[in-house]
Parts: sequence; C-alpha cells; structure tokens
Amino acid sequence: MIDYPTVERALRTADPEALPEAVRAVLLTMGVGDVEVHLADYALRVLTPLTDTRQTGTVPIHASVEGKAFASQQPQLRRQGDGTTAVTVPVTVRGDRHGTLTASLPAGDFDSATSPGNAEVESLQAVARLLGHEIVVAERDTDRYQQARRASRLTLAAETQWQLLPGRSSRRREYALGAQLEPAYAIRGDSYDWAATGTDLTLAVVNGMGEGTAAALLTSLAVNALRNARRAGLGLADQAVLADQAVYAQHRGDMYVSALLLCFAYDTGQVTVVDAGSPQIWLRRGRSVERVDLEAQLPLGMFEETAYRPQTFQVLPGDRLVIVSDGAHGARSPAGEIYGDAALQRGITSSGLLPAEDVPTAILREVADHRSTEADDDVVVVCVDWYGRSGE
Repeated sequence: MIDYPTVERALRTADPEALPEAVRAVLLTMGVGDVEVHLADYALRVLTPLTDTRQTGTVPIHASVEGKAFASQQPQLRRQGDGTTAVTVPVTVRGDRHGTLTASLPAGDFDSATSPGNAEVESLQAVARLLGHEIVVAERDTDRYQQARRASRLTLAAETQWQLLPGRSSRRREYALGAQLEPAYAIRGDSYDWAATGTDLTLAVVNGMGEGTAAALLTSLAVNALRNARRAGLGLADQAVLADQAVYAQHRGDMYVSALLLCFAYDTGQVTVVDAGSPQIWLRRGRSVERVDLEAQLPLGMFEETAYRPQTFQVLPGDRLVIVSDGAHGARSPAGEIYGDAALQRGITSSGLLPAEDVPTAILREVADHRSTEADDDVVVVCVDWYGRSGE
C-alpha cells in the first residue's frame, strides 16, 4: 500500500536533482517495483527517462504506452508476466503536462484501462502530481530536468524563449489552454504569455521581428514590459502602451513586435482584445469555424507614443479559440502555395475532438506537412477551450 505522507516527506527532503531517485527508493520500500520517470521534450515528440533502469532510452509520445498516458492524462495499465500490473500515470501540474510516472503494482482488481476506483492507482496518481510540483520547484536550483527535456541542443535564442514561457498548458474550471512553439529547438521571435486571477485570464501572443538572439531579446523585452504593466494593475490598452514605449525607447522604431492581447472575463465571457500585429484568432463554435475580425493597430514599438484602443467580442461555454502567428497562416509549400485560411479552417475542424493541450501540435504538424521543408519562420499556436462559469 502506498503511504502518501511517507512519499511526501521523502520528496520534500530530497536534494533538488535527486527527486526521481527519491520517489523510486521510497516506493520500492512499499512493494512498488520498476519505477520510471519520463519527461517530455521541448518539441513534444519523445519522453526521456530520468531513471532508466530498463535501459529503454527515449520513447515516442505518439506511439507508446507512456505517450498515451501523457496525451490522454489517464492511467494506462499493462498486465505483466510476473503477475504484476505496470501502471503509467501523467506527471502534471495545474494542467501543465511534464511527463509520466510508471510503476509495477501488485496484482489487483484492474478491470478497466483506467481503473478509477482502484486505491493504488489513485495513490500513484497523487504521487505523480506531488512529483510534478516538486520538479517545478527544484528547477530553480538544478539543470537536470531542463537537460532531460532536450532531444538536441537548443540555440541561444530558443534557450531565451523557453525560459520566458509560463508553461505549455493550463487548466482550471473556466478554461483549458494549450500552446506550442516551432521550431522548438531554434525558435526566434514568436512567444506567448498568460496569467490568471480570480476574475479573468490575460493572454498575449507576440512575434518579435528579426532573426536569432536579436528577435528573442526583442520579444523578451516586450513580454516583460507587458508583465510589468499587468502586475501594476493596468488595463489591456495601457499594457500595450507601456510595452510600445519600452520597445520604441530601445530601438527607436527600427525593430518592433506584433502582438495580440486578450483578457477573458470568467463571469460574462466577454473578451477584451488589442490587435497590434499579425497573430490571427479563429473561433470554433459548434461546427462553425470562422476568423474573428478585429481592427488592426500598429505593432508595439513601431512609432513613438502610439495609442491603442481595446475591442470586445463574446465567447460562450463550449467555444474554442485558436490563435496562430503568421508563420502558420503564411507558411508556403515548395511550390509557393500559402497555407492560408481554408487550410487553417480544416486543421481546426479536424482537431475538434482533441483536448486544447493537443491542438497546437496537431495544427503545427499539418503546417509542417504543407511546408515539407525546414521552417524558415517561427510558428506559435495557442488554443483556448472556454467553459465559463455557471452563471454565465
């Protein structure tokens, strides 16, 4: 029987870099065997083992039991020849998916693929959630988990961008959110940011012009200026103004940032938005997929003292918003054909049954198939599934 308080004490007192070994050691004392921890790589293609006792190496997310647990966020069970059951559960923190935890449990009444009523499976899920929280905290003090997420070396620009992000997914009762950047190991100027309060969700999708570290540093300046204004309690338009001033003061109009800023009110479903550049919003409501038309305003930092005007539109429970940068809707095939609106509509429709966390990678795969060559522009895709509140 898994003793959760004992596991918690072991993880709380372990050295930051030793969390996988700590959870493995304490579970082994409780009769749990073959404990393995995997983390997802930056491109969301493979899961890398942290405690590779089976010497299996990385496993593909889209063709493995571990990947199925990661993608579905449900336990995956496998009967083993020795009478035990291998259980793989997701390691997730407030909707942000990090990896998986696999362990062999003694034979029990596992009568379904998820066995939600099985106490041992539920205990292992609780341990995985705790491990995820501890990894997030430990990353302040060790590079081990960042290194494990790298299937190849990051460029300096990509290093800057990934350190800037809040996460890749988030969930609460009002919404589910997923986002992804490509090329994951060489991203330059595209990025996103979000922050939630008790009343609203603020979301920003940005695209700094230029190449390499110059684009990454430009985006970093804009995102941190937006955060500074947001944390000072300023409204969306004033956040844009402050970021515009910060970018212009640094580059005097020679470099600028395209940005889309949104604020979702939980109680009403009203979305306040400032469109300052190229990212597009697409709304899926029922079977309909349409682009949300907004008044285009100047990018951040293009001119001195630009004034920004907020606009509004409404989302309803069950709506899905997909936001894409110009690297997606403007992607060209080898023959010069633009990916365009029709293909985006099809991509959003075909991914309709996927959770919000998986939609960005599904659309990015379609864009990559259309391009069929190495990406020559950054791409960011963000998906928001809106649930609202019961009073909405």
